[in-house]
Amino acid sequence: MKLFVFDLDFTLWNAGDTWCDSTNPPYFWKNNKLSDQSGRWIRLYPEVLEIMNLLKEKNKFIAVASRTYEPGWAQDLLQLLDIDKYFDLKEIYPSTKVHHFKNIQNHFGIPYSEMVFFDDEYRNIVEVEKLGVHAQFVKNGITLKIVKPFLK
Repeated sequence: MKLFVFDLDFTLWNAGDTWCDSTNPPYFWKNNKLSDQSGRWIRLYPEVLEIMNLLKEKNKFIAVASRTYEPGWAQDLLQLLDIDKYFDLKEIYPSTKVHHFKNIQNHFGIPYSEMVFFDDEYRNIVEVEKLGVHAQFVKNGITLKIVKPFLK
C-alpha cells in the first residue's frame, strides 16, 4: 500500500470515552495527561507513535479521514498530542467517508486499490470498500498487528 488513512476517534485516540466533538475544550496538560474542561483524559492508543514512525520510515503517505462536527477541536488535539506532523493530508469535516476519499484520491492521484483505511465504525468500512479501498475494522484502537500486513 502507498497510502494509509486513519479515522481519529476510537482509532488513533480515545477522547475520554467519547468523540472529540463531544469533549469540552479548551484542552490542557496536567501531570502529563491531556484533559478537557470536564476532566476527560484524552490519549493516543499505545502504539500510534510507533505506527506513524514506521510508516514515515517506509516512505508511506499518511492521511486522516474524520467525520467530526468540530474540525477545529480535532486539529487542536492533533497538535496537542504531537501527531499533526505525520499527516500529508487531513480531511476533517462532517461528511461521508466517500467524500473524504474522493478528495484524498484527487490530492494524491493514487488509485483506491493502493490505499488502506482504518476505522472503528463498520458502516465506514463498508462504504469505503465499495470504492476499492482496502478497509480494516479497528476495535479498541489501532495496533501494529493491524497495520503490518499492509506494509508489503
